Amino acid sequence: MIAQFDGFEINAIHEGDAWKICNLMVANADRFKRYFPKTLEQNLNPTLSQLFVENKVKRFINKEEFVFTLKSSKTRELASIIYIKELDWTKKQGEFAYCIGYTFEGQGLTSKTINYLSHYAFETLKLQTLQIIVHNDNIASTKVALNNGFIWQKTLKNEYTPIGEAPLDMELYELHKN
Repeated sequence: MIAQFDGFEINAIHEGDAWKICNLMVANADRFKRYFPKTLEQNLNPTLSQLFVENKVKRFINKEEFVFTLKSSKTRELASIIYIKELDWTKKQGEFAYCIGYTFEGQGLTSKTINYLSHYAFETLKLQTLQIIVHNDNIASTKVALNNGFIWQKTLKNEYTPIGEAPLDMELYELHKN
């Protein structure tokens, strides 16, 4: 376990997470399809989710990408999936990506999770810079960045293209290890 707070716990992804991830993705498909289309596509049924989890566990072990889960300590219900991705070990830099189920939003869970995982990234992974890239209409995600001391750096022009949409400008926030 990485951390525990407010009846929730953060863990590295593991083989037993496939069903829970499938359930989270399918139940929140409309919410996740714009900014998490690849993760959603890879978790539309339990078989796909098992392959997804096996791949992410391997990538975690190989330090290519780190996926974490946020679960209720009591019910074991999966609330959120959090990535540290786009790792550049030369620059000691990584990017957060996260999604949370609709039944858990608005409770500050993502902000607290990013706080714990920022410490983990700096202390355990020895990263120096963490990034969050967000569209300016995603107020909740912008708040997560600001609540954790991430500082706006710049607008990234045409950075992300949602399926069936025109490219979007995204906002880059960074947090540097003290």
